[in-house]
Amino acid sequence: QVQLVESGGGLVQAGGSLRLSCAASGRTFSRYAMGWFRQAPGKEREFVATVSTSAGSTYYADSVKGRFTISRDNAKNTVYLQMNSLKPEDTAVYYCAADAQYYSSNYYSTMSSKYDYWGQGTQVTVSS
Repeated sequence: QVQLVESGGGLVQAGGSLRLSCAASGRTFSRYAMGWFRQAPGKEREFVATVSTSAGSTYYADSVKGRFTISRDNAKNTVYLQMNSLKPEDTAVYYCAADAQYYSSNYYSTMSSKYDYWGQGTQVTVSS
């Protein structure tokens, strides 16, 4: 069983930055592809970013490409989401997730159904 705990959310003005963190329990964190998803009020959960087990591969939703950066520190069992140039439409609850099915060091997934473990979420609110 893996527990994921997000932190770093909050209220920020448009154009500002936030850094989300997700701390994972367990000794096999380095074998999990990790992802960030978000869900805005009245909308379905959507993919934001993902990073492979080795951190050698990343992939972003078009809506955040060039503004958000996902990274991981396997020694600290932590994945990060640096969010710059925030927009009001980025307002959502952000969730980190772990895909426990190891395929290769460069494997990642954009599909929420592939992820086995989820955090409780952290609220990000961007004011205009």
